Amino acid sequence: MAQPRFLNQPPASTLVDVATMAQAHLVDASRGSQRITGIASLAEAGPIHLTFFDNGKFAAELRSTLAGACLISERFEAAVPAHVAVLRSADPLRAFIRVATELNGDALRPRSWFGIVGIAASAVVHPTARLEDGVVVDPLAVIGPGVEIGADTVIGSGVIIGANVRIGRGCSIGPASSIQFALIGNNVVLQSGCHIGQDGYGFAFGPDVAMKLPHGGRVLIQNDVEAGAGTSINRGSLRDTVIGEGSKIDNQVRIGHDASIGRFCRLGAQSGVAGSATLGDRVDLGTASQVRSHVRIGDRVKVVPASVIDHDISADRLLPQATGVAQSDPAGEELN
Repeated sequence: MAQPRFLNQPPASTLVDVATMAQAHLVDASRGSQRITGIASLAEAGPIHLTFFDNGKFAAELRSTLAGACLISERFEAAVPAHVAVLRSADPLRAFIRVATELNGDALRPRSWFGIVGIAASAVVHPTARLEDGVVVDPLAVIGPGVEIGADTVIGSGVIIGANVRIGRGCSIGPASSIQFALIGNNVVLQSGCHIGQDGYGFAFGPDVAMKLPHGGRVLIQNDVEAGAGTSINRGSLRDTVIGEGSKIDNQVRIGHDASIGRFCRLGAQSGVAGSATLGDRVDLGTASQVRSHVRIGDRVKVVPASVIDHDISADRLLPQATGVAQSDPAGEELN
């Protein structure tokens, strides 16, 4: 059985072309015609691959790599084996991403799983819904009354979109997701199985009864947000739940009702933000960390993995200070 290809095979590129893509300097110009047909890690790369190095932790892999070319800073280029072409860059990772985007751009944003153009025959679109040109709706998706969806947005198979939801342009809504009570900006990616706009855990508990607080608010997701598979974002009760512009949310993250996430935040996998908590801009919440209800975290705070934050935190802090986990800088290590 032949192995299938899930993405388009990129064309071979010369090192001159790769250097242009990466905005890097090819140290040995005589190797400019050498061909590169793919990208790979230091350990997995072969002579046809481009790789990169930006972390001293992988010094041994750099010395033994079989890659055809490596993006690396001037500081470390002397450690590159002689058979590997050196592409000098002040920021090797970003340079590598530029090349990867050129070569594998079709993997950057989820598209139709079925190669659909337009609306699949088995999709259900309410007659009052408004879809701009270029919207793709995969099989078995359901789009409710009054929904508006912007151009070049992809709605995956089995997605359910409730009444009056607004979704901007250039978005991707992954299969088996559900969206209600939500306004979503442009270039938003929701991976498979995201659930947006459901009730939160809002109850007043007594000895014999739990009174449920009505959730009359919304979820507001601003431009350029991405949420990983299985993420759950509850709608607001007393105020809207807000996800700020450019924030990136890993898989299986839970965000409670009335929570506010600032701009350009990063939330690691399995982290949780409880109801009415507030994160400032550029907060970095480590994997499996938890922020409790009504806690306020200032701008640019970094929380190391598996932390529990149960009190307000001022801006520009690293938590917990004693561990030092997030303070290490492997890229600064010397190569021995």
